[in-house]
This record gives sequence, structure tokens and C-alpha cells, in this order.
Amino acid sequence: MSNADPHWHFTNGATLRVGTLYCIGRNYAEHAKEMNAEVPADPIVFLKPPTAYRKSGSVVSLPSWTKNVHHEVECVVVVGADADQVSEEHAWDLVAGIAVGLDLTARDIQTEAKRLGSPWAVAKAWSGSAPVSNVVPLETAGHGPWQLQCSVNGSVTQNDTTNNMERSVPQLIRFIANVFGLRAGDAIFTGTPAGVGPVSAGDVVQCSLSSIAELTVRFA
Repeated sequence: MSNADPHWHFTNGATLRVGTLYCIGRNYAEHAKEMNAEVPADPIVFLKPPTAYRKSGSVVSLPSWTKNVHHEVECVVVVGADADQVSEEHAWDLVAGIAVGLDLTARDIQTEAKRLGSPWAVAKAWSGSAPVSNVVPLETAGHGPWQLQCSVNGSVTQNDTTNNMERSVPQLIRFIANVFGLRAGDAIFTGTPAGVGPVSAGDVVQCSLSSIAELTVRFA
């Protein structure tokens, strides 16, 4: 697979070209607390380009310009239909499948951007910053809740349920569709629970979403 032309790979053999990755900040209260922040009144949304995507089993090269990359495990919702507006009631109709992913964050760069009031794009959207598992079709995955877990070199660092999201999948889909418009192949990273931490070259990170999706990434 060329990273210049990435595709989602579904467990039923289907593929879909990767679109815009919409990421939600502070959607778990305990993670907001560990970041010394509050849950926002409105969703915090930032974007990653398709070039951020890597499939499970990939080796992700850590950028030379950061000294502190953190793992953030997330439930990922892959969109299968176009919509410029949708209600929460019909939001699940847009979903093609569910996956588990990592929102990799250059924490030192993000911290400085926050201090300066600058955008987070460099800290969040670099090439390889969004590894994602194979996608489980919605009819198999169901609507959750799911258990999210992340381990680094075999030691569990994050473990929580999507029941603890401050905003549900339908709420996030409605908000993003109504603001940005959604297209087939787009995805929503629905936020990370507490327990984020650093990764280094040589580390192996494994993530799971209940028993339905698994992601493995090695860092170099």
C-alpha cells in the first residue's frame, strides 16, 4: 500500500480510500484532567490528512524535530456515505465501520503551540501520526460501548470504556457533518482516555477495541 494513496481495509475484504481524519480533543474527563484542562463546552476538533494514516503492522518513524511523542488510543469511526447535515437519530446511517487507532502527538510541540496560542497541526498531523487497525463493518461491530486498551511493550497504559466519552458517536457525527460536511472515507477519532504517555524508537504498541479490532505498531 502506498502511503500516497492510502485505503481503509475492512475485515470483510472491502476497501475505501482514506479521507479527512477528524479528531476530538478532551472527550474523556479523566484525560482532560491529566492534561490540566477542562472538558470543553463544544467539541474541540482538529484535522489530520490522509498521509497521517498507517495500517496495523507498520513501522512508524518518529520525527527528528520532536523529543516527546505520546500514544493516545482511540475508537475510530469510518464514514461510508456523504452528508452535509445529519441528525443524531440518523447518524449511525453514515457509519461504514469501527476501528481502533492511535492519535500520535508530539507533546513538546503541542505544549509550545498552546503556550503561543498557535494551531496544533505540526504536533498532531505529521506523516504517520494516525495508525489504525483494519475496519470492522458496523453490522459486526454494533454500536458499542467498547473497551479501549493500549499497551507499550506489553505493559497496559490505557484501559477504559467508550461509555465514558463525554459526547457519543452520534453527537460527534452530527456536529462534524453539520460544520464541515462528511464524505465517504472520512473518519472520526473519538478522543482518548487517561493514561497517555511517551513512546520511543524500538517500542511496540498494541491497541484493542474490545475483542473486535487490534492494532500493532513498532516505532523507529
